[in-house]
Amino acid sequence: MKKIIGIGLVLMLGFGTVSQAQTVKKVTHSVKKGAKKVGNKTAEVASKGKARVADQKLDNRTGPNNETIYVDGKSRYYWIDKKGKRHFVTEASLKTKIDN
Repeated sequence: MKKIIGIGLVLMLGFGTVSQAQTVKKVTHSVKKGAKKVGNKTAEVASKGKARVADQKLDNRTGPNNETIYVDGKSRYYWIDKKGKRHFVTEASLKTKIDN
């Protein structure tokens, strides 16, 4: 009788450990995904803040997909994506901003 109870207890603990490991993997994935999202947003805000201080913002022109356009010290046009990266564009690809 003791052997049956012992075997049952060992099996229950074994299944509990597997279930707990799967939960840990899910939580780890969620934390990594959240941290990446927060990091991207932080980079975007920092890049846009720096651009507003250091570079000139064009009020009458937008990017190909209606992005805010900045001009750096070397007269290069660029916009900033959701990950905080600069994307340089030519003057010919800029569109005139339409005010509503």
